[in-house]
Order: sequence, then C-alpha cells, then structure tokens
Amino acid sequence: MYLCRANQHSLMAQNVTPYKDSSLGKKEQVTQMFDTISGNYDGLNRVISFGIDVKWRKKVLRLVQAQNPDTVLDIATGTGDLAILMAKTNATKITGLDISSGMLDVGKQKVKERALENRIAMVLGDSENMPFPDNHFDAITVSFGIRNFETLEKGLAEILRVLKPNGIFVILETSVPEKTPFKQGYRLYTKNILPLIGRLFSKDNVAYGYLSESAAVFPYGEQLNNILRKIGFTNVKALPQTFGVATIYTASK
Repeated sequence: MYLCRANQHSLMAQNVTPYKDSSLGKKEQVTQMFDTISGNYDGLNRVISFGIDVKWRKKVLRLVQAQNPDTVLDIATGTGDLAILMAKTNATKITGLDISSGMLDVGKQKVKERALENRIAMVLGDSENMPFPDNHFDAITVSFGIRNFETLEKGLAEILRVLKPNGIFVILETSVPEKTPFKQGYRLYTKNILPLIGRLFSKDNVAYGYLSESAAVFPYGEQLNNILRKIGFTNVKALPQTFGVATIYTASK
C-alpha cells in the first residue's frame, strides 16, 4: 500500500490513524478503510504510482526466487498482487494474509481467475498475532503494509517468529527521497496531488490522505534497518528504489 519520514522516536509517538474522530483502534480503522476502498484499489494504485510499483514488486520476486523457497507468506497481501507474483517461484504453498475481508475477496477472485487455488491460500488474519507455528515459512514478504501495523515492533517480532532460520524477509515500503529536486517533488505530490486523486476516485475521502500522512512519519532507511536488527533480524540491507521514493529491505533469521 501506498505512500515515510521520521525522527528517532516517531515509531511510538506518531501512530497515524485514518479516521481522526473514530473511537476505534488503528487496526480496526485500517480494516474499515481497506474494506471501503477495496473495489477500486488496484486501478487507483497503478495511477498513483505511474505503474512503477509493478517493477518494484518484480525486484522483490527476484530476491525471493534466489532463495528457492517452498513456503512463502505475503503479509498485508491486500488484493494479492505480490502473492500471485510469488507463483513464479517454485514454492508449492503461498499464503496471503490480510485483516481486510474486502481486499481478500478481490484477491481470491484474482487467484481463481489464474487457476492458482491449489498453490495460493488467502487467509483473513492479524499480522501481529498470526495463526502459524514457529519457524514455518522459507520466505516472507510485505509490500506497502508494515506502516499500517498498529504496533510495528510487535508485528516484526511475529514475522521473525514464523520465519525459518536462514529464511528471507523482504519489505517493500515507501520512503522519502533525500536529494533535490526529488525531495521537493515527492513532498508536493504526496501532500497535495495524491490525496486529491484519492478524493476524486475513491469512495473514502480520507483513505489516500491517511496513506500519504502515514508514509510521511514512518521510519525508513537506516532507521528501519536498526529496528529490524533490534527485533533480531540479521543480514539487514536497504535498497532504495526510483530516487528513494520506495525502499526494498532484505533481512534473514
């Protein structure tokens, strides 16, 4: 999911939520938001990212393919784009996990259309309390989803738990360009243009504003690397993409 910047303490202090006047917790609000926008989410994402997100996901695929996994978990799978892409690996079992039943319904239809039901299971579940045993998956991916975790460190610790020793964990997430003029252009786009596109084409007026705002306060680069190391991940690397508007992170156990 779309659209990162933070001071050292933002991870606890700045827990951005979609609906400012809601009494629900972040997890429930995010679920509600994605259920609402699930119908036009895929098309809108292609527009918002100019289709570059497809190229980034293919890089994630290559990193996972190199490990030749048998079992793959895609967390915050949404409508299943990355889980479906993982069918290009030799994995016999791919699981897509998400808290939004609306997004999963779209994903299940896409899996069915591609006749991949025997390899891909779409599961309703919470990434911070997963229904899987310890040391279960050879590879775990999450694209544009970790900034929607209610408690980042809890979610990452849970990922570490279900990842096999020597398994690969790959994150694809937005980040903030640090060089001129990309930094200024990115700020203009995410603060002004992105929420406007969201309001024009989405049923949920606040959703794309939240996605932009949550990106602006999320730790990226070496800050996220350090959080991953603190949780217990090893071989942590950050690979900035497209002038730094997104970053691919790889880690192991």
